[in-house]
Amino acid sequence: MVDLKSQYEKIKGEIDTAIHEVIDSTAFINGPAVQQFQKDLELYLGVKHVIPCGNGTDALQVSMMALGLKPGDEVITTSFTFIATAEVIALLGLTPIVVDVDPDTFNIDPAAIERAITPKTKAIVPVHLFGQCSDMDAIMALAKKHNLYVIEDACQAIGADYIFKDGSKKKAGTIAHMGCTSFFQSKNLGCYGDGGAIFTNDDELAKQLRVVVNHGMTVRYYHDYVGVNSRLDSIQAAILKVKLPHLDAYCAARSYAAAYYSKAFANNPKIKTPVHFKNSTHVFHQYTLVLDGVDRAGLIEYLGSKGIPAMIYYPVPLHMQKAYLDPRYKEGDFPATEHLCKHVVSLPMHTELDEEQLALITSSVLEYVNR
Repeated sequence: MVDLKSQYEKIKGEIDTAIHEVIDSTAFINGPAVQQFQKDLELYLGVKHVIPCGNGTDALQVSMMALGLKPGDEVITTSFTFIATAEVIALLGLTPIVVDVDPDTFNIDPAAIERAITPKTKAIVPVHLFGQCSDMDAIMALAKKHNLYVIEDACQAIGADYIFKDGSKKKAGTIAHMGCTSFFQSKNLGCYGDGGAIFTNDDELAKQLRVVVNHGMTVRYYHDYVGVNSRLDSIQAAILKVKLPHLDAYCAARSYAAAYYSKAFANNPKIKTPVHFKNSTHVFHQYTLVLDGVDRAGLIEYLGSKGIPAMIYYPVPLHMQKAYLDPRYKEGDFPATEHLCKHVVSLPMHTELDEEQLALITSSVLEYVNR
């Protein structure tokens, strides 16, 4: 699904030098590499504050902690997402409220958000799934109307641009009160371990976020808040600093592969290719098809027999996960999400896909589908 080795080999010299510089400096935690990457990412995103942390899940948790949300407060998010989005809500004693998605873009449905808002609602967490932004014009309007916080889960969409109704643009993760990303190695901007970051243009929120990620300390050994220990280590920051200037090229390579796939599958009645939301660019963290009348398990097995991986993101809706069962929700409540979970399949998507590989993948899919 991801070819990290070939990607590394192209920038091996830069990466190796950056790692050795950190080792030589012995500044392994919060060293100069972290500070420099933070500044570089702020410049790239056009955001005032980047707060590095240990991983994308921590980024979401720290964001909610910084808002001072209380047990019982409701946070609205999507049922079609990786579990981390709801996991942190539950861990903090908050109440996850899940809603359905747009069946075309796979992103959270603003109309469903509005129907789910109650007096207990405090925040919305839209997930920019698979590489394109949610409808942030509509979501931010809802937040303003109901006095809610918005935390963008941009873990799969770093590098994407959101185009507002007035034609202006902002990077994914920089639109709401806060945005979160993951630097997990398979992400579009990935390190060689774990890492994450939070983005904000709010000076006070940034100050609070920096306190929370560092054990709640305002002054060393003086803990004014309950915090966590969540840090991006210097080696990972050095790797990310090298890779950041390549991010746009990486996204372009993914878009090229996506265009190849979509052209090959165009007009096939059994395959629905990704739908591009008009207000967002798409950086294709995943390339996900929706199958109609195709044995999904059989297709995955057939592709596997040819050495082609395929994955299901995500097989079980959040509201039907055992750990998150809630009497308010039952099977059938979220038809778009439930349909997608039963019919989606994701093909290999990374920066190193070449014409020969793409031809093999597409022809193999069509061979099985057109039987």
